[in-house]
Amino acid sequence: MTATARTIGAEAGQGREHDMALHTSARVAAATRAVQARFDRQPRVALILGTGLGGLAEAMTVEASIGYGDIPYFPLSTVESHVGRLVCGTLAGQTVVAMHGRFHRYEGYTLQQVTFPVRVLRALGAEVLIVSNACGGMREDWAPGDLMLISDHINLLGDNPLIGPNDDALGPRFPDMSAPYDAGLRADARAVAGTRGITLREGVYVAVTGPNLETRAEYRWLRGIGADVVGMSTVPEVIVAVHAGIRVLGLSVITDQCVPESLEPATVERILAVAAVAEPRLTSLVTGVVERL
Repeated sequence: MTATARTIGAEAGQGREHDMALHTSARVAAATRAVQARFDRQPRVALILGTGLGGLAEAMTVEASIGYGDIPYFPLSTVESHVGRLVCGTLAGQTVVAMHGRFHRYEGYTLQQVTFPVRVLRALGAEVLIVSNACGGMREDWAPGDLMLISDHINLLGDNPLIGPNDDALGPRFPDMSAPYDAGLRADARAVAGTRGITLREGVYVAVTGPNLETRAEYRWLRGIGADVVGMSTVPEVIVAVHAGIRVLGLSVITDQCVPESLEPATVERILAVAAVAEPRLTSLVTGVVERL
């Protein structure tokens, strides 16, 4: 690629990012039409697949796979483990759309950009959002590879995706967040885990900006304010989903032990390896929940 081509590409990317600053009905409609041109069925369930957890898409019967670059106002995935495609089809008898790759604040995106796809999932028809992530566990009695049902969250991203003008057609100005993770879906997840012999922890997820992992002192503080696990995603998407009236189920895979008293260096390779081992249990759990809908 020539220097000129690189410059043009960078300028185009900057323009795309700037244009995605706010959520509006018109922008959501444009992106929705682009997806519907390739997949004309209405999904009931939407999935967001976290780091190393894309194998869930392989359990789907795929009818369309759409690159994020082909959807107006969608960001582009920059993290190697996030494929960057919207996968459309069926799972456990339900019409499903899955984000195979998500976006993060540490990539340089605003939280409005990070969460714009959630608006499109809702406009496509999704009533339920199942969001997954890889995270660090801060409890000594939980181990890497464990699955955790998110009961609540703490937002330490220093921002909120709802800041700015509110389009009342997309949701209320002041959404209630007393129960962001749907009680009925959590009960379904516990029931499925019990019948399938899956150990399922339950706790509070705290979102931080990253991309660095935390210090011992930071882990002590995060644990002290009530968090059980820590990650760099999920919370913005859940806030927008609740704003849009979507029922949410959140599931985490604990990929590394973040107990300050026994902290060891973590690597991306090890995190991905643990996620890969846990992924079949996550797929079984999600499939079972979808079957019960």
